[in-house]
Amino acid sequence: MDGRKVCHITTVIFTKNFNLNSEKFYMSDLVKHYQSLLKKHGPGPQAVQYTDLATQNARFEILTQIDPHLTSVIDVGCGLGDFWSFLRCKGDQSRYLGLDIVPEFIEHANSRFTDGSKAQLINSADVLPTGYNYAILSGVFNNKTEDNWNFMTKTLRSMYLASDKGIAFNAMSKFVDYFDPNLYYVDPMEVLNFCKQELGGHPVLRHDYSVRKEGYPFEFAIYVYKKPQYFSGKK
Repeated sequence: MDGRKVCHITTVIFTKNFNLNSEKFYMSDLVKHYQSLLKKHGPGPQAVQYTDLATQNARFEILTQIDPHLTSVIDVGCGLGDFWSFLRCKGDQSRYLGLDIVPEFIEHANSRFTDGSKAQLINSADVLPTGYNYAILSGVFNNKTEDNWNFMTKTLRSMYLASDKGIAFNAMSKFVDYFDPNLYYVDPMEVLNFCKQELGGHPVLRHDYSVRKEGYPFEFAIYVYKKPQYFSGKK
């Protein structure tokens, strides 16, 4: 045991082998990369390229701060369904839909939830499923592709169109003290501008956090609301 909290769960995870458009942004070598990580580390945070459970959950905590009552959520790039487990361990019973490109992740999710829960492989093309308040994405933009910016913006457009209330996602910031040649770093302000000007939403940039105590804030998160958040000013 690695100290993880075990939750007994009685709901359904839906997982999708998805391609956001006809161009294959997620190429076969990326799928093979995650298959290799899964084979090397087994099902757990390192299989989905997180250092450990603590930092994985720290990112989930930041993303869920978009709304304390998600109610329903799409998890884009859900991996092994860990965000779903994170929600359930917090007592959050939000309706959940997970999407991913790695078939083995789906298989492990099926074997992991043995109490009546299941993962389903759903094929789709350009449009993400609708009927969910929020679309959440964690870690999907980290790996370098042939055209990271195009992939990021197309993904965010799809997420924003699919969600009823908004989206939350994270990415690696270009304001760092170290660059890994295999990772994609982006200017947070460029992403914020895209969310405001192109999506037409109401974005909030979070570049104030670290996933480790006294660690360096090498990533950022953005929430994009479809409606502005109201504050009455009353005490």
